[in-house]
Amino acid sequence: WGVTVLQAVEDMDAGEVWAWEPFAMRPGASKSSLYRREVTQTAVVAVLRALGRFVPGSLRPGPQTTGNAIAASEPGQWNPLMRQNDRRIVWPTDTTATILQKIAAADGSPGVLDTLFDQPCRLFDAHPASAQVAARFSASTPGSVLARRGPALLRRTLDGALWIGHVRQEDDATPTQADPPPPPAANVLKLAATRVFAAQAAALPELAVPLMREDGEWDELRYREFGPDGARVGWLDFDFHNGAMSERQCLRLRDALRWVRTRPTQVLVLAGGQEFFSNGIHLHDIEAAQRVAGDSAADASWRNINAMDDAALEVLTLTDRITIAALHGNAGAGGCFLALAADVVWAHAGVVLNPHYKNMGNLYGSEYWTYSLPRRIGEAASRALMQERLPLTAADAVSRGLLDATFGLSAQDFGEQVQERALALAAAHNLAHSLAQKQAQRDQDEAHKPLATYRTEELQRMHRNFYGFDPSYHVARHHFVYRKPHAWTPRHLAVHR
Repeated sequence: WGVTVLQAVEDMDAGEVWAWEPFAMRPGASKSSLYRREVTQTAVVAVLRALGRFVPGSLRPGPQTTGNAIAASEPGQWNPLMRQNDRRIVWPTDTTATILQKIAAADGSPGVLDTLFDQPCRLFDAHPASAQVAARFSASTPGSVLARRGPALLRRTLDGALWIGHVRQEDDATPTQADPPPPPAANVLKLAATRVFAAQAAALPELAVPLMREDGEWDELRYREFGPDGARVGWLDFDFHNGAMSERQCLRLRDALRWVRTRPTQVLVLAGGQEFFSNGIHLHDIEAAQRVAGDSAADASWRNINAMDDAALEVLTLTDRITIAALHGNAGAGGCFLALAADVVWAHAGVVLNPHYKNMGNLYGSEYWTYSLPRRIGEAASRALMQERLPLTAADAVSRGLLDATFGLSAQDFGEQVQERALALAAAHNLAHSLAQKQAQRDQDEAHKPLATYRTEELQRMHRNFYGFDPSYHVARHHFVYRKPHAWTPRHLAVHR
């Protein structure tokens, strides 16, 4: 695959070619994942090459055909637009690998048009089921829905089974049509499959799995351990789709952290997900609450932020071991401050942080940020950072004190180095002294101002955001989930205003 830099002209994507840079397709990666990693990295290279050519007398761009100077030296092939017919799933004949590839090619947007329980919907977030799970339903018909787990529904395939984690409902669509019109505004919400089809899912068997389990058995959360007794590292993955954490997911993480307390480890690594560490509360899930009788977006927001606070509190009060937040992917809003609840925060060079809330309708924020952020960078710097509303690269975050270190050229390199460093911390000769200092500091901080007070003060401000007379948060959330553009460039970007 590749990235092409084109001259901007009147027609979309019709301009001359300034540069072209290929990259290898990562096996099993979704389209969204490729955009966040390979496409982003390759685009930087391609743009710099294009800028290098933009000087008088240099190589000029050529038309989008072979034979021009750039295309001749950088051969490539133009492929047609992929439409729904190209991705259409044929359940009786498609293998698990084929279906996973089709869904991966449309993940993020537009999804694969299909049906569940005879209702048209778009499929996202697919994962292969283990051979053991598939074997339990070997007599089932391909395409049939078999069980549930967390957000996902299990579907039989020709040669196995797969989990469908998220779907988007359609009011009126035909899965076989080539290029369906965009869905009605009410149905752009991408939600957990077990939420969208809650009544049907409730009638299915639940295939729960333990946190600590073998490779190949998918679930949103997974726990592992490394190292010898007395110098042991626990590793908790919470790979929530797109980093958004609903009330259900926050409570699952809270309960996992409580269980982790019982494990005999000296270091705990909070690894988040491979694509995102966390992006805080689940705005799509909150928006969907408005369609539920007896519920509201304000009530759903309140429940979600309290559940998120519960999870952050478990990290802040885990004082009998060193906690490390290892950011394999980006973090935003409450997800940043969930990470800052840990003792040590690391990220790889490609990670971007958005450590603020105000872009979401002047939201104040919680997750104990008024405690975690000033203890790292001070009160004045904290106020300035929260007003900026701008993203930070990992290197910037280290220079400003938000992160402790950045290393690793890729998420894979980073993960391997995190494991090595965490094992070294667990085996350190002064570990007992470090833990005693940690406990003493927590006791001192609690005596000065209890964590419960920080939480109460933050939630008082959040309550006004959710239930007060100013609807800015609800308007901003609505615009975000329905992808409505700003009417004008926001003032934090248009600084000349």
